Amino acid sequence: QNYYSKNTTQLYQNKNEVTKLPNFLLNLKRNLTTGIDTGSKEHIQSLVKNNKVVVFMKGIPDKPMCGFSNAVVQILRMHGVEYNSHNVLDDDSLRAGIKEFSEWPTIPQIYFNGEFVGGCDIFLQMHQSGDIIEELKSIGIKYNLLDQEYSKK
Repeated sequence: QNYYSKNTTQLYQNKNEVTKLPNFLLNLKRNLTTGIDTGSKEHIQSLVKNNKVVVFMKGIPDKPMCGFSNAVVQILRMHGVEYNSHNVLDDDSLRAGIKEFSEWPTIPQIYFNGEFVGGCDIFLQMHQSGDIIEELKSIGIKYNLLDQEYSKK
């Protein structure tokens, strides 16, 4: 069983012995081995430009680590939207960089076609008002719930 704390990430597991390193050391190792600063404006720009829908969240879609990230995942799932996600809990540089990039202080953050949509509160309002349907259509994503309702009739 793996246990993670906010400031450390498991790096190696040998039988019963687990070695943990602070996230800043893991980020340094990642930057040195890949040559990519994951929190840089250029890197984040490439992530949001190369995918129709991108979510920066706490956790992963199958296991969101906060209620707000879970709400965004559920809304996207309900609408049948495929998206690219990034777990900011695994990368402190990305976590800080995305907040600076968007000038938005909270996670999760949602992007459509490279444009910042908002956080959970705005996304939830879009879902409740139905505005999300038009936004999805505008980026070429077919709204699956309407298709499901018509096929039932």
